[in-house]
Amino acid sequence: MTEETHSILTPESPAHEAFTDAVAAVDRLEELFFAATGFLSLHFTRAVTGRKPEARIRAFYPEIRLTTTSHVKADSRLSFGHVAEPGTYSTTVTRPDLFRNYLIQQIELLLRHHGQPVVIGPSETPIPVHFAVAGNPKVSVPQEGVLEFSLRDVFDVPDLATTNDDIVNGTRQVHADGSRPLAPFTAQRVDYSLARLAHYTATDAGHFQNHVLFTNYQFYVDEFEAYARKVLAEPDLGYTEFVAPGNLILTTPDGVLPPTAKMPQMPSYHLKRADGNGITLVNIGVGPSNAKTATDHIAVLRPHAWLMVGHCAGLRNSQSLGDFVLAHAYLREDHVLDDDLPVWVPIPALAEIQIALEDAVEEVTQLEGYELKRIMRTGTVATIDNRNWELRDQSGPVQRLSQSRAIALDMESATIAANGFRFRVPYGTLLCVSDKPLHGELKLPGMASEFYKTQVARHLQIGVRAMERLRAMPIERIHSRKLRSFDETAFL
Repeated sequence: MTEETHSILTPESPAHEAFTDAVAAVDRLEELFFAATGFLSLHFTRAVTGRKPEARIRAFYPEIRLTTTSHVKADSRLSFGHVAEPGTYSTTVTRPDLFRNYLIQQIELLLRHHGQPVVIGPSETPIPVHFAVAGNPKVSVPQEGVLEFSLRDVFDVPDLATTNDDIVNGTRQVHADGSRPLAPFTAQRVDYSLARLAHYTATDAGHFQNHVLFTNYQFYVDEFEAYARKVLAEPDLGYTEFVAPGNLILTTPDGVLPPTAKMPQMPSYHLKRADGNGITLVNIGVGPSNAKTATDHIAVLRPHAWLMVGHCAGLRNSQSLGDFVLAHAYLREDHVLDDDLPVWVPIPALAEIQIALEDAVEEVTQLEGYELKRIMRTGTVATIDNRNWELRDQSGPVQRLSQSRAIALDMESATIAANGFRFRVPYGTLLCVSDKPLHGELKLPGMASEFYKTQVARHLQIGVRAMERLRAMPIERIHSRKLRSFDETAFL
């Protein structure tokens, strides 16, 4: 049933209801969300196949609210799952089916720590019709110019003025209705990224796993597929399928993946587990812009960790092609995040990630202790936005690199780490030296030694093993307090 009020047609709006059971709360979120998007999809289909609607069509995202009147002494070891002080907190929600496990976990923590119910009901934020019909195979979206009326005259469309990162950037402490943020992203911000992910990676957001590897070299994709086929042959390892761009699914080690006619800008590959704790590999290509774009959108999925495993320029004479670099610090000259995260903000190394990476290097290479220094260095990684920096006057760049004690240079690692810091996603970097421009060894095909080729093959294995080690850790340990600011959202 619907009702018309002041020329606005909306679905019947149920009353807000308090819940003390997280599963029931998420069930209600799903009910409200699919009722709203179904309403919009129905009227959108009618509008594009018939006459322009007489009234404006509008439906609203569901929301979660929590009100607490007392200070609660939560477990001081936890970085999430509780609010800092008394007040009302809220967040709009989209795709509760996709985020079901995450929402149940976060709501259960609120109920446990505060002893107060969460209230579920429609919010006052309209759902843009673009997001409501996205991915719905029953809805046919016409080409631009076919409709005889403007969509924005009838339906709500994405509002970029309110689709932003104010919460994670720490510049929004209070919503327009006076409540404080309960989650790091609003529903519209999440929907925006889900749409972008499908566009840039050519895979549905539902395939992304909780552990994400980024690379800048196709070879790692080939190695990842080979590894996926190997582990799919061993069901006891828990991996269920391998998904390639175009949502092509491989469930057996000898299955065939047809070639993709047109590769997306940042192709993504997913080695899946039933609980979502598998591994995703994203080939972001070269440059900080791609690195920022990928992490901007993957962040809304709230992964447990992301790591950069790619190529870099070695800056020390003692390094050889194929050596590994474990970043302990970052020199940020990528510039793409300067407006969101000032360069004076330190990007610390995270102990849990560093240990997992170093242990993985030892396991794969069978080297440890002092011997490990033969093929791996730890130190500062510099990230720049000029691929041909070697052609500039060397006095300035080289002096800065030396003053920073940098041992390697690339175009993505600091961006990925900085966005991990900004979005509270644990991050790390392990690079492989592919050239040494300061010492006359440029990245040319004929200069790759057998040792280098062997190390690159090992590199992907190390990234995977590091993620498997992180997967074995309790979530509370990985999402530590290091990445949380003074006034944080309760949700991860």
